[in-house]
Amino acid sequence: MQKKVRSVRISPELEDIDLSGIIHECEKFMRDLESATMLKTQGNKEAADALVKAREAYLGKRVGMKVWEARVRYGERMRLQNKQAETD
Repeated sequence: MQKKVRSVRISPELEDIDLSGIIHECEKFMRDLESATMLKTQGNKEAADALVKAREAYLGKRVGMKVWEARVRYGERMRLQNKQAETD
């Protein structure tokens, strides 16, 4: 399975986003979906639904954290550029 992204148009704030980390989180989510499917076929629908809901919330937090980290790095880079511009 190819994991490289060839080209993506993104805003400058997200240039440094960890795409491989996001893909890794999605892979873990897919494994949990498979587990939930197995639980459901075994007749444990409540456990399957609980697993999916918990993993959806976790995936959202992890992706949100990756976006936030990229935005913070962008802000730090802009502050450094502004400081350098002021000293020149």
